[in-house]
Amino acid sequence: MKHPLVDIAAPCGPSNIIDMDRPILEEESFHRAISLERKRAERSRRSFLLMLLDLRSVLVGDGSEKILHKIFSSLATSIREPDITGWHKNRAVLGVMFTEIPTESRTSTVGAMLSRMSGVLYNSLSFDQFSQVTISHYVFPEEWDCDVQQRPSDPALYPDLAKRASGSKLYLAAKRAMDVVGSAAGLLIFAPLFLTIALAIKLTSKGPVFFRQQRIGQFGTPFVFLKFRTMYLNNDPKIHLDYIRQLISGKAERQPSNGNGQGVYKLTADPRVTRVGALLRRTSLDELPQFVNVLRGEMSLVGPRPPIPYEVDRYQTWHRRRVLEAKPGITGLWQVSGRSRVGFDEMVRLDVRYAMQRSFWLDLKILLLTPRAVILGEGAF
Repeated sequence: MKHPLVDIAAPCGPSNIIDMDRPILEEESFHRAISLERKRAERSRRSFLLMLLDLRSVLVGDGSEKILHKIFSSLATSIREPDITGWHKNRAVLGVMFTEIPTESRTSTVGAMLSRMSGVLYNSLSFDQFSQVTISHYVFPEEWDCDVQQRPSDPALYPDLAKRASGSKLYLAAKRAMDVVGSAAGLLIFAPLFLTIALAIKLTSKGPVFFRQQRIGQFGTPFVFLKFRTMYLNNDPKIHLDYIRQLISGKAERQPSNGNGQGVYKLTADPRVTRVGALLRRTSLDELPQFVNVLRGEMSLVGPRPPIPYEVDRYQTWHRRRVLEAKPGITGLWQVSGRSRVGFDEMVRLDVRYAMQRSFWLDLKILLLTPRAVILGEGAF
């Protein structure tokens, strides 16, 4: 038995056709609807299709209203009642969200929807008018390829994040200024310590002083992450990969720690770590080279920790919010609110809470609380 979304070539019954009196959402309302639909799709683990019609070339002159009416009329015969229509960009780009697409059949379903929409528009407009309409489409959740050096998340699906950034220009400018001044001062102040640590690493194990690794930054964009090397060369990452798989799925058990006896969600007896590396990790001194990442603009002083690509590959869709909604940082709400003593889902919730509540004063508060967390070594291994 076909799913009703797949069999869209069949004539739409009255219950499947939108009411022509139903208003087309304005830009702000449509952007809000996209945000809500993303969260709904995260919970339902289904997909949705965002189709955008770029009408800028066709909505010119005195006949633009007539053309627009033709387009609205054609949409009314092609969209189900649960689907949402609105302006992605007012009077320029019209958007249609086809909701509740089963993930297992989304490729065939999306292909059928695109074919039907293109055919409906072709039949309702003149050839010249149709040729001036550009149709693009985006499916949520996207299939991220973290091996490609570009942003895998398309801005069209996240207009609310762009609006939030636009409305926070003063905060972002102040945050960037604090990042530049703070990271430059950190590199200068800790320069003697850099030399001491570098010497200790070289004298106790073979290999480079710095560890370079691809991590995932804001919006899923990869970058090269710097740390002092704390492991032996040519180690097998499988031990960490297996633990991450268990951690994200909620099956990891707390590991013994030297703290208050609660245990931590982290590898505490990793055979890959050198003796000097264990000390650097316990004191968080291995993180000092990330001041360079902050100075480059790839990270911030405050934000979620940047994940490894194989971690992101195992994320549930809602987990991605921690890398979508804030630039990664050296320290953050998770580090000063429990660090490795909380499970993975709770860590994500803390990161998302920071992204929603972030302010200059919250950043400053987290920075001031960080030395205490470092000195106490809570959750650091």
